[in-house]
Amino acid sequence: MQKIIFLKYGELSTKKDNRNFFLKILHHNIQTVLPNVTIKYDFGRMFIMPTEAYFEEILDKLKKIFGIQEIVIGYISENREINNIANEINMLLKDKTFKTFKVEALRSDKNYEPNSMEIRKILGGLILKENPSLKVDLENPDIEINVEIRLKEVLIYFDQVKGIGGYPVSSLGKGLLMLSGGIDSPVAGFLAMKRGIKLEAIYFESPPHTSDEAKEKVKKLAQILALYNGELKLHIINFTAIQESIYKNVPHEYLITIMRRCMYRISAMVAKRKRISVIINGESIGQVASQTLKSMSVINEVVKIPVIRPVACFDKLEIIALAKKIGTYETSILPYEDCCTIFVPKHPVINPELSKCLEYETLFPYENLIYEAVKNMETIVVKPEKELEYQDYL
Repeated sequence: MQKIIFLKYGELSTKKDNRNFFLKILHHNIQTVLPNVTIKYDFGRMFIMPTEAYFEEILDKLKKIFGIQEIVIGYISENREINNIANEINMLLKDKTFKTFKVEALRSDKNYEPNSMEIRKILGGLILKENPSLKVDLENPDIEINVEIRLKEVLIYFDQVKGIGGYPVSSLGKGLLMLSGGIDSPVAGFLAMKRGIKLEAIYFESPPHTSDEAKEKVKKLAQILALYNGELKLHIINFTAIQESIYKNVPHEYLITIMRRCMYRISAMVAKRKRISVIINGESIGQVASQTLKSMSVINEVVKIPVIRPVACFDKLEIIALAKKIGTYETSILPYEDCCTIFVPKHPVINPELSKCLEYETLFPYENLIYEAVKNMETIVVKPEKELEYQDYL
């Protein structure tokens, strides 16, 4: 027998004619993370042949790859004779402590005899014969023994680990995440990746009003997202001139609305240049003044590109719980202000009028300022490594 890891696809199994497309991308994503590991796959399973020394490390990396429903630690044998299967199960059970068990059996080879129900009965009897102190419990066993009869081999397994699910990253195109230093946008990025979207990110800085620490905080968040995304391109926009011009010329209750409209315009321009299909952000309905339905409608008006808001209907506690689960929360709460938290008026408008936005935008040269900001954009590649490592890209 050989100890292996094999993967169950879950949602990908429903793709029928398109399944091979998704499996090829999943295989590529896993091979990128595990370049020195042998990986084989078919429509039913993906098999990974790890060395024992790196077993736990491989498991940890697989838990962060979208498209995997379950990660199974198992054993594979080419001898499919029923008595041999029982002998191998009994040998594996010697290292386990339990009092009750259950046998589950599946046949992908329907020509194999006996059938699945008979396999369960025969194996159960042979296990009891070797271990007379054990008992069968079909409802709540201490251990479940799974046997799968395949065309050329048999799989035996006991332990399954829940995978992250979803679609393989990049299988459904690219999205530009508006990444701030807050809690919401990294969670939105994570949820977009789960639906197969490969992320690039855009960050708006406003020195000297925002600090170098705030910028490093966003780089750290990008590094955490890169654990799921693969290396991540982070586009950094100097927003100072635009923000100061808005502050000097626009009535203060409209500062946030006009600022967000400019950010959307810039994001759409960057997305077009980078051949990105959608903008993604962490807006949650009603959470702040710029996230009322009326505000989002007026702000969204400046772009034609689709805008996805994965956490739009989450409450704050739900977003925080997911941020903790994916590892971004502790970084997000570091006390460094970003563009969206400086120059905040005491009474921001919650139901802005589009006509007033258009009027106020004539009071400063936003088109020229936006052109300069995009022209001078800095892009770095953030790598998914334990220590921060950034590589200049442009």
